[in-house]
Formats: sequence, C-alpha cells, structure tokens
Amino acid sequence: MNPEELAMVLAAKLAYEIDVTAAAALVVSEEMVLIDTRREASWGHGHIAGAIHLPVEKLLCGEDLELPEGKRLAVYGWGPGCNGATQAALILAQRGVAVQEMIGGFEYWCRNGYPVVDARGEWTPPADPQVTASNAGPVRAQ
Repeated sequence: MNPEELAMVLAAKLAYEIDVTAAAALVVSEEMVLIDTRREASWGHGHIAGAIHLPVEKLLCGEDLELPEGKRLAVYGWGPGCNGATQAALILAQRGVAVQEMIGGFEYWCRNGYPVVDARGEWTPPADPQVTASNAGPVRAQ
C-alpha cells in the first residue's frame, strides 16, 4: 500500500471510530447516543448509563429501528476482543444509518471510570490509572 492509499485508509478509520473519552464528552453534551450491541445477559450485568440496548441478534431479524434523530450514534460491544459492535455498525450502515464504533467498548468505558448502570443502579467504577490520561476523574456534566 502506498502512502497516499494508507493515508486514505487511516482517515476513514478515524472518521468511523471514536474513542471512549471523546464519546463520553459527546454523551455528556447530549450530542451522542450510545447503542449497546451485546446480548440481553450482558446488558443486565451492566451497561453505559443512557445507552440504548440494540443487540446484534435483534438487528439481524430486520426489526424496525427507533433511533433518536439529530444525534450522533455510536455502537459498542464488550471490548477490544469483541466484534459485535462492528457487525451491528455494518447492519446499521446497510440500513442507511450513520454510525460510529466506540473502540474499547464497555470494558474501556468502565476502565476510564465513566458512569454505568447495573442491578445496584447508576454508579461510577474506579478509573484504571493505566488507561486514564490523568487523575481528573470521569467526564461530568456542568
């Protein structure tokens, strides 16, 4: 691959992917809605506060989508070792939905110390110092 082709591939990758920190800031500013693509059991074990649950299995059935209009959308799965979010993004794109993939998924959302919901309610896990840029803590609405 020549440098020009590589630059095009990398630019497309950056346009499609969004990292957890950037996604969290857009969620707080209410510009983005996150879509959890994991199975029901995984959703029940914990998910991102405010996320929509839209498992890949449901998308494969071709059900009508009720997605918010006027917001950026990003899908997520468990983490870097899971391609469920990529599968969901492909299905959504094929159905005409503009979508990004949040790299790192739920795992890195938690490791960055951003709010989650589970059986206990909404809470904030402790940030992992190996993945956070500073000790500033999670993004908070002002």
